[in-house]
Amino acid sequence: MRHVLSLAAAVAAALISFAPARAQEKPALTVMSYSAFAGKYGPGPKLKAAFEATCGCTLTYLAADDAASMLARLKLEGAASPADVVVGLDANLAAEARETGLFAPHGLPAEAASALPVKWSDDTFAPFDYGWFAFVYDRTKLPNPPVSLQALIDAPASLKIVVQDPRSSSVGLGGLLWLRAVYGDKAPEAWLKLNNKIVTVTKGWSDAYGLFLKGEADMVLSYTTSPAYHLIAEKKDQYRAAIFSEGHYLQVEVAGLLKAGKQPALAKAFLAFLTGPDGQKLMPTGQWMYPARAGVDLPPEFAALEKPGKSLSIDPAEVARNRRAWINQWMTEGAR
Repeated sequence: MRHVLSLAAAVAAALISFAPARAQEKPALTVMSYSAFAGKYGPGPKLKAAFEATCGCTLTYLAADDAASMLARLKLEGAASPADVVVGLDANLAAEARETGLFAPHGLPAEAASALPVKWSDDTFAPFDYGWFAFVYDRTKLPNPPVSLQALIDAPASLKIVVQDPRSSSVGLGGLLWLRAVYGDKAPEAWLKLNNKIVTVTKGWSDAYGLFLKGEADMVLSYTTSPAYHLIAEKKDQYRAAIFSEGHYLQVEVAGLLKAGKQPALAKAFLAFLTGPDGQKLMPTGQWMYPARAGVDLPPEFAALEKPGKSLSIDPAEVARNRRAWINQWMTEGAR
């Protein structure tokens, strides 16, 4: 009898101690993004803290190397993906991502895309930032940079540049599409001429930019907004983006909801937060990109950044149809 009473008492004590623990459990939201967004130098940590303060939940990032890596992982995992939200695909990959059938409509108002320099209409992918690809240089070392893409291509081999692999990097893919937008079917020939100035092709943006900062290249494929980081964080004004007369390829980064996500309500709330004023104010100095939503105050240093006279783009559906072929062509013809 004592044993039974003792067991009953133990069970009762366990239930009492377990009840508060269960009451304190919070729903968990999983956000897939790339490492530069989720890491300590990106907007991810501040975005996590700000959203958790409003949602009564915990947010966990599932990090991939780059946008292309995220898309590949989604295709591999399918509906079994542990993510609820995907943040960091770009418009160039949107059509291909849509074809997977894994994404649900976002249901956000048009204000989410009100600052974009192009008309945006997409009920699946919501933009959260944008910028233009550009070649960044140090004006103290390169006082007379090329003023056009053609001038860069025709520059002597003594001008050294570093770019990213379009198979693994959205920036590298942007560079490939930039040449495709300007030169069309003659893009491989342009790459071939550019190749004698390329020091190396890196897997991602961080490696390429690091080599440039170490002085191993005169120019690096990056963004027109990259100099803002040096102005604000380092108080250095020698880094500039070369503005080309042909125009610059536009990148719009997007987020989407996964149909099979376990937290659909939280996922929608997070997407609304990311594209709302509180999330958007983190983009200029977290992503070093322009916010997609109008009305967000920019640091004064952004006013010193030059903007392209023309935005270039290729329809995402055309990119989806031709991406692999164009990359294969780049590998066999343009990257020799």
